[in-house]
Amino acid sequence: MRVDMKFEVAIVPVSDVDRAKAFYTKLGWRVDDDVVNGADFRAVQLTFGKGLTDAKPGSFRGGLIVSDIEAAHKQIVASGIEATEVFHGSPFSPEARISGPDPERKSYSSYVAFKDPDGNAWIVQEVTRRAPGRELPK
Repeated sequence: MRVDMKFEVAIVPVSDVDRAKAFYTKLGWRVDDDVVNGADFRAVQLTFGKGLTDAKPGSFRGGLIVSDIEAAHKQIVASGIEATEVFHGSPFSPEARISGPDPERKSYSSYVAFKDPDGNAWIVQEVTRRAPGRELPK
């Protein structure tokens, strides 16, 4: 029997919890919880916090999926967050990035990148049609 697993949580190491909370809520992310347990532990469920991981702030790399990369770019920039222009080509090598969305607007082929105040990096990827076997459950 196959168990359907989905990735849901990533622990993002930050140096200043309040600053990170302000940054991510500017993106429109909802705060589910903000738990303080003494001076050395705080978890803000977006999710990030203090005392959750020994990873260094700025070491996280994550990905987000959107259905419209140009609308996502506009929203990110309108929130006051510095982001790359929309690009296609390699999401991992800045030297291989090509300006503008994929000319054919192929799914999985257009991106925007941004960093939080600690340098944790995000790649936003446009997915308009899932590849076979990757369809979302109904």
